[in-house]
Amino acid sequence: MKRFFAIIALAMAAMLPVDADAQYDRNYIYWVGRQCMMNNNYHEAIDVLSVLIRFDDNAYDAYFYRGIAKYNLDDLLGADADFTAAIEKNPVYTGAYYYRAITRTRLGNYDDALRDFQEAIELRPDLPGPYYSRGVTRLLNQQFESAISDFDKFIKQEKKNADAYINRGTSYLYLKDTLRAYEDFDQAIRTNRENPNGYNRRGVLYMQQKRYDEACRDFDTAIACDSTYLLSYFNRALVYSYTNRPMQSLGDFDKVIELDSTSSLGYFNRGILRSQIGDYNRALDDFNRVAMFSPGNVLVYFNRAMLYSQLGDIDAAIEDYSKAIELYPDFANAYLNRSILRRSKHDVAGADRDRATAQRKIAEYKNRLKDSTYSIYADTAQRFDRLLSFESKLIGKNFERIASARSTADDEMALIPMFRFTLVRPDTLDSPAAPRARYYSQRVEDFKVKIGNPLLRISRDVSNIEPDSLVAIDRAYADMLRGEAEQSWTTLFERGISQSLIKQYTNAVNTYSAAIQLNPGNPFLYMNRATTRAEMIDFISSIDNSYQRITVDSDPAKRLQNAGTRSYSYDEAIEDMNKVIKLYPDFAYGYYNRANLMAISGRLPEAYDDYTKAIELYPDCGEAYYNRGLVQIFMKDTRKGCMDMSKAGELGIEAAYSVLAQYRIAEH
Repeated sequence: MKRFFAIIALAMAAMLPVDADAQYDRNYIYWVGRQCMMNNNYHEAIDVLSVLIRFDDNAYDAYFYRGIAKYNLDDLLGADADFTAAIEKNPVYTGAYYYRAITRTRLGNYDDALRDFQEAIELRPDLPGPYYSRGVTRLLNQQFESAISDFDKFIKQEKKNADAYINRGTSYLYLKDTLRAYEDFDQAIRTNRENPNGYNRRGVLYMQQKRYDEACRDFDTAIACDSTYLLSYFNRALVYSYTNRPMQSLGDFDKVIELDSTSSLGYFNRGILRSQIGDYNRALDDFNRVAMFSPGNVLVYFNRAMLYSQLGDIDAAIEDYSKAIELYPDFANAYLNRSILRRSKHDVAGADRDRATAQRKIAEYKNRLKDSTYSIYADTAQRFDRLLSFESKLIGKNFERIASARSTADDEMALIPMFRFTLVRPDTLDSPAAPRARYYSQRVEDFKVKIGNPLLRISRDVSNIEPDSLVAIDRAYADMLRGEAEQSWTTLFERGISQSLIKQYTNAVNTYSAAIQLNPGNPFLYMNRATTRAEMIDFISSIDNSYQRITVDSDPAKRLQNAGTRSYSYDEAIEDMNKVIKLYPDFAYGYYNRANLMAISGRLPEAYDDYTKAIELYPDCGEAYYNRGLVQIFMKDTRKGCMDMSKAGELGIEAAYSVLAQYRIAEH
């Protein structure tokens, strides 16, 4: 409520006449926005700054600070758009170029980022920060010599920054200049002896040169500096493994997983170690985790298949080899191993086919040894049960996915529900979720006057009226209908609402149908019958453990899917929404609701079109942007989907930022 009054006050201030007092009010809004930023209240900062932008489109600084807020919420595309707007309105705004460059670096758009850094440096060549950040971008873009030049310029002005030495040392390392890399890592440690990264980087270099005792000492020191520093636990686990100390290695991988429960590399390496010491059942648990977090991973299926073979589960092993082959059809070793297992199952024909395929792949490999693009996975001498370093890539379908990419096993992002007429207590009627214009429809207002119920409103939220009170309200409507000589469609409509709220869905549908017979030209009666029919299907399917709603699963490909095995038809609800749109073609919520029904029915292109129409009629409909974003993500247009999520977040749909955090474009 406090947040609501703050937003309303700011909106009122922004609407004052443009004079000295208005300038003061603008400054106050701007100050409130910056205070929110300083307190890390990024959602509220976006709300406040959006109010200012709505009433002063030339407020370039408001775009700039809103861009920073979006960046901190992982809305990188939205941040890029706001920094661009700030630059358009103030072409010499150094900070906007600088932060847009950082944003574009995270988006993997290195060329544009470098151009922005150049603009920032030309505008303010005395600032050290852009040199450092441009050095990082050039390092990521493998322009190592240029990166070193930028770090040199930064270090001339900022000699006490350990990270600059670490990054320059890393650049030297890529250029095979290990001597200078050592010097920079040593300097980083002398500059800041409490920074674990310096010890970790030097330790990795020692480890690569098989100087394991020195490497272990550096990792020990890094952990002493920061007991939560995951990288050094991971690297020390590798050292322990290389020096035949498997139990200590397992202990460090346990710590890695404790610090990051979604670390695919941690589970993978621990699974390999457990397999090697004969702890097969727990190794299987680890490989199952990797398959869940990284289902496009080839190596986990190959290694799990070998584990299943040792456990005697031949069918499961064959299935995993088949999955590895599906992901990478040139994997000769998988064909050979599957051939052996098929022969043990007396599938001679299948075994012979696999062996022939493997031999063909091996021959192709030998003919193309000089072709660096050709895979090592046709090399039968290659081992695939080795521990992987932190910088390694778990080989997925595109062979580009970093193994440690974050995802959770039980992520589930549902569509925002449909709008319908419902009963809500007055204390929440005027609490908007965002500083946006409330949807206004004269026909809706006239309808509410006709019904004459102060609790009636259009909402997509759950009613805040207690269940006992809803039962009492329903009984009162039943008494009213019994007392009417001729049943009124308005009373029937209200009774339909109360019945649906107490989950008497079949009765509610029948009551709405009776109201429609008395007033067949009213679109709102069809709308509520449609939403009730959909809620009834959802309720039935949830009892059947097959709750039908659009979700995003934990697959790194982030596929939108319908959960469950049984299918349920929303055709009758869609027909009702078709009637709503026919009777009221300019009703934004009609298109929004039909879009939801299309989406959960798997008709995604039609859902996209309806969400778009809803947005045309109600440009501040954050719910439509959010749902259209999910639909576009499923349709593999992730970039546009994230742009819609950005807009939804801007309009106050905070759940959008949870989605954006999982869809960092640079990681795909």
